[in-house]
Amino acid sequence: MRAASHGDSMSGPGGPGDWLRPRRADIAAEQILDAAARLFVERGVTNTGMGDVARAAGCSRATLYRYFPNRQALRIAFVHREARRVAAAVAEQTRDIADPGERIVAVMLASLRMVRADPTLIAWFTAGDAGIANEIGQSSEVIEAIAAGLLPRTVDDDRARLARWLARIIMSLLTAPGRDETDERAMLEQFVVPVVIGGVTNS
Repeated sequence: MRAASHGDSMSGPGGPGDWLRPRRADIAAEQILDAAARLFVERGVTNTGMGDVARAAGCSRATLYRYFPNRQALRIAFVHREARRVAAAVAEQTRDIADPGERIVAVMLASLRMVRADPTLIAWFTAGDAGIANEIGQSSEVIEAIAAGLLPRTVDDDRARLARWLARIIMSLLTAPGRDETDERAMLEQFVVPVVIGGVTNS
């Protein structure tokens, strides 16, 4: 797997619809990302340096930098890998929901549950590290493509912008959760669904 960058768009054989398909992974790169994941939990994302990752992965710095030229490239590669994994699971869980509004709520709640249940992912949304996740999420074409791919096919008005907005809502709820899932569901149904399906007017 090559190091990811902000320009890591969904080009390639599958085109934009390839967002669920994992890229051909190099075993060494995957081992490095797995080692980084453990450190993110133990030390936090901000406090994990490249030297720490090299030692945890049992490789030299030269090997590490061959796959990931800097810490930001490593972070982006990790986020993109995990975003694809979560999205694939969420898509499988929600694929039979036909109603567009219900599907959007189900997708967002399932995404929140999966991230919160995984220590290597929720570590990105602690007080000291949430800014890094938000920065990557807001500037990533991959995250945008994944979010767009999870939208109901009946929702096609400015799909990319809508996907960016929904991704931001998910990240904001991870940083500042509702009281419980029932509260978050109510907020999504009341405020998000009407906007997404075009039911809000300016009257």
